[in-house]
Amino acid sequence: MANHSQFNFQDASSPIMEELMGFHDHALMVALAICSLVLYLLTHMLTEKLWSSTVNAQEIELVWTILPAMVLVMLALPSLRILYMMDEINEPDLTLKAIGHQWYWTYEYTDLNDLTFDSYMIPTSDLPLGHFRLLEVDHRVVVPMSSTIRVIVTADDVLHSWAVPSLGVKTDAIPGRLNQTSFLASRPGIFYGQCSEICGANHSFMPIVVESTPLANFESWSSSMTS
Repeated sequence: MANHSQFNFQDASSPIMEELMGFHDHALMVALAICSLVLYLLTHMLTEKLWSSTVNAQEIELVWTILPAMVLVMLALPSLRILYMMDEINEPDLTLKAIGHQWYWTYEYTDLNDLTFDSYMIPTSDLPLGHFRLLEVDHRVVVPMSSTIRVIVTADDVLHSWAVPSLGVKTDAIPGRLNQTSFLASRPGIFYGQCSEICGANHSFMPIVVESTPLANFESWSSSMTS
């Protein structure tokens, strides 16, 4: 859950988000090294007297060609590794289908019989004490923790986007097309997200709430919902 005046990411609650945060820190260190080098060279040129060099121009061109290429490789290799990790879905434990509407979400648990529900934002006037305004919904998405969850995302009318930052998930919901992603909640908790694609007048009022629970609690919840 994001806090006021927060500049960094939300706390990671999935292995993919931990990888993304690690890559973010790695890229920032590379950018810091580049900025420090450029600042040093500018300071040196402005403070030192002009001098001539006998270094061959071809050698200088070789250096300023190889160094940027090495930097790009340092950024590309971990980036590609995370992209493949995010794209690969091996034997999910549960499949969830999220359908975007104007302006609410419909969820279908395709592995469970007759478990389908709509999820609407709770109006501020009906919000229970202690709940988050514009983020709480009447029906949460409940998933078992430490289990691979495959999410199939689509839309019924216009473009939407199913995004939960702390789980490292963001997938576009496109009418007539099925996109899929996956996540694994590494701890129990309640994780908040919102539609991340401008979808009309009430775009800001279709939040996403994912509740991660132990497997026994999830089974009890699913039994109560289908009975």
